[in-house]
Amino acid sequence: MPLQIVRNDITKMNVDAIVNAANHTLLGGGGVDGCIHRAAGPELLAECRTLGGCETGSAKVTGAGKLPCKYVIHAVGPRWRGGRHGERDLLISCYRTSLLLAKEKECETVAFPLISSGIYGYPKDQALRVAIDTIGEFLLKNDMTVYLVIFDKAAYQISGKLFDDIAEYIDDNYVGNHADYLSQRQRGRKAFREEAFLQDTAVRKEAVKAPCPFTPMAAAAPVSLGALDNALKQIDESFSEMLLRKIDESGMTDSECYKKANIDRKLFSKIRGDKHYRPSKPTAIAFAIALELPLEETKDILMKAGFALSRSNKFDIIIEYFIEHGNYNIFEINEALFAFDQSLLGA
Repeated sequence: MPLQIVRNDITKMNVDAIVNAANHTLLGGGGVDGCIHRAAGPELLAECRTLGGCETGSAKVTGAGKLPCKYVIHAVGPRWRGGRHGERDLLISCYRTSLLLAKEKECETVAFPLISSGIYGYPKDQALRVAIDTIGEFLLKNDMTVYLVIFDKAAYQISGKLFDDIAEYIDDNYVGNHADYLSQRQRGRKAFREEAFLQDTAVRKEAVKAPCPFTPMAAAAPVSLGALDNALKQIDESFSEMLLRKIDESGMTDSECYKKANIDRKLFSKIRGDKHYRPSKPTAIAFAIALELPLEETKDILMKAGFALSRSNKFDIIIEYFIEHGNYNIFEINEALFAFDQSLLGA
């Protein structure tokens, strides 16, 4: 998928370029900066010495030394000073400049840390929001795979209100309904057993009174191949056919749709070229989100792919939460899914 949130050590990412959360000297420091310099070896520092530093909000590119990538993009993020000194604009500029440098170097894959969220003190939930929005905006117009690399869960934090709202929605729709469902199943099974016992007892009494004489089984009617052929022709459109029809009806271009769905162009080509293509559930939902389908239409397109939404699945309930709240920003949805340890949308 074009934007992936992953837990990893950024120095071990096998990508075309990694982004270093650098200071304005570009000569190394603590946190991510120090880790990258140590892993790259002395030749990275030697090249950085020739660059003459870098302004806050901008970025410069070097080779990668011993790292498993081609380039290191050194982005200088802002220090947090309460949010009233242009920090957000500077952080946005960091991401945009880094992405443009990666594009200039013809990079297909880039890995970012969460810039400024460490010793520079930028609140993690706000830093994450800037990263997701800025990278997402870039990917709607460019083909590139971008990784947002989180070293551990403590370094990742969505808005407290959003997390609490989703947690409450899950609690209301998963815990309660799941318990009710189990209770209903148990009551239903008990009622079924009681009814079956009464019916069986009645049948046995009637059998004693009047045993049923043997009746030969009637010969089955022969199957008409013509009728079977006609029945097969009535099968509904496939997932691919429905998806392409929905894209046409939406007025979007194919590229607009697969980018909004966080789907790779190559995968979309496969779907377009094979009317019997069976996507994964996250892929099918990603297209429903890109098309901004209401809940019932989302269920329809999922059914075409052989899936359904379940109230006993946290992933499904989170998807329902965003659809019911009219939020079709796939990158924000993926933020929430990652926070709740669920699969991300896209492919």
